[in-house]
Amino acid sequence: MAHQKHTALKRPKLGNFGRNEWAIIGTTCGNIQQLANEIITQLSSKYQLAYVDADHKSHDDNGADDLPKAMIYTDKIGYHRFDFQANMEQYHFRMHFNEADLILVNGNHFKARKQLVFIDPKKAESLSRKLDRLTDVQAFILTGETTDIYDFLKNHLPEYQQIPTFRASETQKIIHFLQQEITQNIPPIKGLVLAGGRSTRMGQDKGAIEYFGKPHREYMYDLIAPFCNETYLSCRAEQAAELGNFPLIQDTFLGLGPHGAILSAFREDPEAAWLVIACDYPLMNEATIGQLVENRDASYVATAFNSPHSEFPEPLITIWEPKSYPILFQFLAQGYSCPRKVLINSRVNLIEPAQPEVFQNINHKTEYEEIIKTL
Repeated sequence: MAHQKHTALKRPKLGNFGRNEWAIIGTTCGNIQQLANEIITQLSSKYQLAYVDADHKSHDDNGADDLPKAMIYTDKIGYHRFDFQANMEQYHFRMHFNEADLILVNGNHFKARKQLVFIDPKKAESLSRKLDRLTDVQAFILTGETTDIYDFLKNHLPEYQQIPTFRASETQKIIHFLQQEITQNIPPIKGLVLAGGRSTRMGQDKGAIEYFGKPHREYMYDLIAPFCNETYLSCRAEQAAELGNFPLIQDTFLGLGPHGAILSAFREDPEAAWLVIACDYPLMNEATIGQLVENRDASYVATAFNSPHSEFPEPLITIWEPKSYPILFQFLAQGYSCPRKVLINSRVNLIEPAQPEVFQNINHKTEYEEIIKTL
């Protein structure tokens, strides 16, 4: 058996720049930029869009060339700008493009996982030299009077007849096609009941308390399971034997509380969105979980309730999208292990709870005694 030096982690399905990247190739840079601008103009109100291009001019007018070892940040009022000199590889690009729902790439300069291929006779010879970039062609775009694709493409793409074809003038159809690709590839929701806390303030395991005839961690598991593709209990390693009848995700980021539990879930599946819920909400109900799922917007880092108690996002009844995974790490690297702080400082879809009374969580024995009287 071959020796494996490093841990075999589950990696998110990323391209050179991010998850959903599309190279536009086969025509002039001007045509590529024009199509990218039209797509961004129409879709940016709903999605996070990004565009990747190159400018090979030897000098810029911003003065950055005069300070080759400096990073220059400029607040442009309507947007932010960084100028710096560094070797940029895919690992660096992915961090910058993490939140993008769609990344459009000038395929004349860069590779991307998927491709939109222009059939432009003026650039046919150039395209024929870039066949190695055509790894997952999703559509052809015919320009001018062209009615068919090149023979070299037919040879390179045996299933070319199954690939959709648009005319360059059919911008709306192209945009609709890309929008469908975004909506059809929304990450599935998996559920995670946080049951690994030590319950020091309560004096007993909060997940084991029975409000409705069963341990409440099991009650919460049953409550969210219908809304999720798969559901798990989050626990410490020493709890695994006791909870073995349920699918478990053991904490692998120790001593970090819920922050570590969420990271452990993403380590298990970085491609899923995780509906995370604490096990100490005795009044939580199906209607509230349904409200959360129905209002989910995967273009945000997370979808969360505005807490009726603090007017801050409630991190432990939240759908965390895959794009939150590296953000949780970034906060951890800066010394923060508070999921609420992540939500406060991130792009979050914040919703008002229709039933704020169900957000009462129980941490102390006196609170438990009071809630029992009302049930």
